[in-house]
Amino acid sequence: MLLHIDLQDFKTHSGYTCHLHVTYQLFGEPLGTAPVVLVNHALTGNSSVTGENGWWSDLIGVDKAIDISCYTILAMDIPGNGYDNNQNHLVLNYRAFTNSDIAKVQIALLEHLDIKKLFAIIGGSLGGQIAWELATQRPNLAEHLIPIATDWKATDWVIAQCHIQDSLLNHSQKPIYDARIHAMTFYRTPASFKEKFKRTKKEASLYNIQSWLDHHGKRLSERFSIASYKLMNQLLLTADTTKGKQSFNEVVSPLTAKVHLVAIDTDGLFLADEIYDTHLALQETGITSSYHEINSIHGHDAFLIEYEQLAAIVQPIFQKQLCHK
Repeated sequence: MLLHIDLQDFKTHSGYTCHLHVTYQLFGEPLGTAPVVLVNHALTGNSSVTGENGWWSDLIGVDKAIDISCYTILAMDIPGNGYDNNQNHLVLNYRAFTNSDIAKVQIALLEHLDIKKLFAIIGGSLGGQIAWELATQRPNLAEHLIPIATDWKATDWVIAQCHIQDSLLNHSQKPIYDARIHAMTFYRTPASFKEKFKRTKKEASLYNIQSWLDHHGKRLSERFSIASYKLMNQLLLTADTTKGKQSFNEVVSPLTAKVHLVAIDTDGLFLADEIYDTHLALQETGITSSYHEINSIHGHDAFLIEYEQLAAIVQPIFQKQLCHK
């Protein structure tokens, strides 16, 4: 069930003030009876993280790696993602928002729900960037921080891809369609395309890879608004927990959570080497950090494909003995 709170006169770090309608969902055990896990969705995701239509149901559910019979799952929609068909002020002002602001919204939601401690914060891609933001804004909040296929900052490469996306969204005649088919080429890899399509054709003048890209472009155009896409892309582009004012080591030094970094060996967006460097920096700072790597030909999207590998990494964190039943 989609729940909501309203934040009056919410002020972003850039100084923009607005009213925010914030939607969220709770799954699993009743609030206050079990450890709480905050799950952050990715760019085109939403708060439906488990259940029949849950986008992460292979990871979160009864008898899954994150067992909802042992935990309370909290998932918040990034304001403006359009899940409740409510973009309002975000349509024209998406550049006023950063991941810092979304973490600030999450803090307000946690206070509203009287949640003072989280067992874990977990998120993939954009959701993992926001997890980094929340953890550094509230360094004593969570016992475990699990960023997947992501990093604490947008690299030059990520910024470049997001800049192209923003240009397509603002100048193309088919903005969502064109941005999406471009995005699918850096979410996957040449090897993934080769295995899947093998240069086969759907029709005499149409390759299956072209048809597949067309399908993804049309599908997202049907279910996602341009305002939402612009905002999510803006958040991906502006990620930087240091705000350019401190070193990463300084920012994370107060962090009490155990950090579990999950990279993908073929990720062409958030490179495994960058995530491993983050692991080394955390260890240098004295923070308990573990590094895991998913092996896949599918690139960035492997965190939505390689569920067996991801479950094997995550499951030991959410051990059965923690279940209150």
